[in-house]
Amino acid sequence: MTAPGPPAARDEPTSTEASDPYLWLEDVTGDRALDWVRARNAEAEATLAGTAEFRQLESRLLEILDSDARIPVVEKKGDLCYNFWRDARHERGIWRRTTLASYRTEQPEWETVIDLDALNRIEGENWVWHGATFLEPDRDRCLVALSRGGADADVTREFDLITRSWVEDGFHRPEAKGALAWIDRDKVYVYTDFGPGTTSSSGYPLIVKEWRRGTPMSDARLVYEGQSTDMYIAANRDHSPGYERDFVSRTLTFYSDQLHLRALDGTLVRVDVPDSANKSVHRQWLTVELREPWTVGDTTYPGGSLLATRFDDYMAGGRELHVLFTPTHTTSLASYTWTLDQLVLNVLDDVRNRLVVLTPTASGWQRDPFVGAPALGTVEVSAVDADRSNEVWLTSTGYLTPTTLALAEPGREPEVLKKLPEFFDASALVVEQHFTTSEDGTRVPYFMVCPTDLELDGTAPTLLYGYGGFEVSLTPGYSAGVGKGWLERGGVFVVANIRGGGEYGPRWHQAALRANRHRAYEDFASVARDLIARRVTSASRLGVQGGSNGGLLAGNMLTQYPELSGAVVIQVPLLDMKRYSHLLAGASWVAEYGDPDTEDWEFIRTFSPYHLLDPTRAYPPVLFTTSTRDDRVHPAHARKMAALMLDAGMRVDYYENIEGGHGGAASNAQAAHMSALAYAFLWRELGRS
Repeated sequence: MTAPGPPAARDEPTSTEASDPYLWLEDVTGDRALDWVRARNAEAEATLAGTAEFRQLESRLLEILDSDARIPVVEKKGDLCYNFWRDARHERGIWRRTTLASYRTEQPEWETVIDLDALNRIEGENWVWHGATFLEPDRDRCLVALSRGGADADVTREFDLITRSWVEDGFHRPEAKGALAWIDRDKVYVYTDFGPGTTSSSGYPLIVKEWRRGTPMSDARLVYEGQSTDMYIAANRDHSPGYERDFVSRTLTFYSDQLHLRALDGTLVRVDVPDSANKSVHRQWLTVELREPWTVGDTTYPGGSLLATRFDDYMAGGRELHVLFTPTHTTSLASYTWTLDQLVLNVLDDVRNRLVVLTPTASGWQRDPFVGAPALGTVEVSAVDADRSNEVWLTSTGYLTPTTLALAEPGREPEVLKKLPEFFDASALVVEQHFTTSEDGTRVPYFMVCPTDLELDGTAPTLLYGYGGFEVSLTPGYSAGVGKGWLERGGVFVVANIRGGGEYGPRWHQAALRANRHRAYEDFASVARDLIARRVTSASRLGVQGGSNGGLLAGNMLTQYPELSGAVVIQVPLLDMKRYSHLLAGASWVAEYGDPDTEDWEFIRTFSPYHLLDPTRAYPPVLFTTSTRDDRVHPAHARKMAALMLDAGMRVDYYENIEGGHGGAASNAQAAHMSALAYAFLWRELGRS
């Protein structure tokens, strides 16, 4: 889940120390809370990290994360390819560039543009890279976003790509959640925290302004102001040559927004499509991806469809819509990518990718298969330069197949540029896809990675991973960490494609929203039961892991299905669903979970692990991990749940990284340490005797 913007004030609910004795742990950097955190961290380090085996695993994981053999993913701008890179020599990372010709070689010649470690030493900061936006079409300047410690809140600073230096008296946005967006060389859109009343209840910008170079940000001219109930307001200029336009976006909820065309005189004209639809404009085309059915004239288009129409005609009142994709019972649209004058559809069919190339012609849209696309594994496509060519980056990966990056153009065989080496021995492993039946009769798929000679005797240590929310699909991908930390030692790894995700499009997601949240947990439990019934493992050898919304999933597996697992890893989680909408960015997820300050609490309480915990009941041991600098999901969720369980005498390990934001780690070393803690915990609880 995503969340920009500093936490905004919201009326507090009636929770008190009497009704919630752990409220003091919500004080993120309070002395009492941090003393508790340090004590728990010390205990976790002593029990999990004090062995030679742990240090060896941590070292191997760090070697993988720091390896020069990793694929340097690039963004091509003109003749140059830009990449952000972290390794042992660059803990916080370097932003660097090379030519495409050099990138094609085994050892590209990189030029460092920004060295974050050097910058941190000079400025006495702990900056974490948040990306850069290029000035178009010259591409000689960029707006760089930097975060302290990995939080979502960041600063934006203007950088000169010719001199490789910060622009003196250039655009600078103070720390907050929000951004700057180029209009032209001397103007930007700024949406950020302008003071009291300018951020939404979920902590995101409510105001966007036009800011001219050489003037204070406080003098920027108002472009649009949202309502207090809105979630996020932003603006941008489309710099496509010949199709330059300005847009203002008004996000109403996590799953609804409005798009407005901004005229030269500053007036806004709404693009009249459903709020629930994803809408985008590319050159002459408006594309509309439906979450819900939409009736236009005599035609009803089902949710999950992708439609296209000519933008100018549509804004003038025309309603000629071209159907580019219609879902079936087993298919959904994973993504679509515009190139200069083609559209590449990435379709999921029972969680397996296939690509289709669409070309608009005078007689309609021509459909062709994508030549050379891998038949197995996960395939991702992104445009190299959508305003200038039909080339795409083609990435393929699988649980046992190291990632490959190719340069491709529809109609031609892809050119493989980079291939990840094998970081773990997969020669005796196999990937299987299985289906199970959930409590209400729904067919639920899951992937299993296991030894080819797996004995179905119920003894294999098995790790079951899931997410189940926000229309996020879990597709096969190469994870050297899972391979080295779990699979190489004989563990079985399982990924459940439960409802709440996007594997079968909007219907799959919407089936587990709000009052139907329980279906995601029922699906996950059905996978666990199927693994046990098939004798892959047993409850005492089955571990459960999830992070963020997946942490809420793991928390519900702990509290509602404790008999199905022998260990639970809960990472950067939501757990106190009574308080979640009052903590940091939580209010932005009401469309997903419901509003606990209304009658919605009657169903929310049924999946709030913090309230479901029964001090008299037996639960499997738990590892909680989170980050002090996570300003998206408040660390108090993990803190309070761990404290509640510890005070009830339950088996709990807890580790809170001081940096890292919602990702949990701000450096490769921190990431390796956090992963090693999780695997050490799981092997301690589930490993063969």
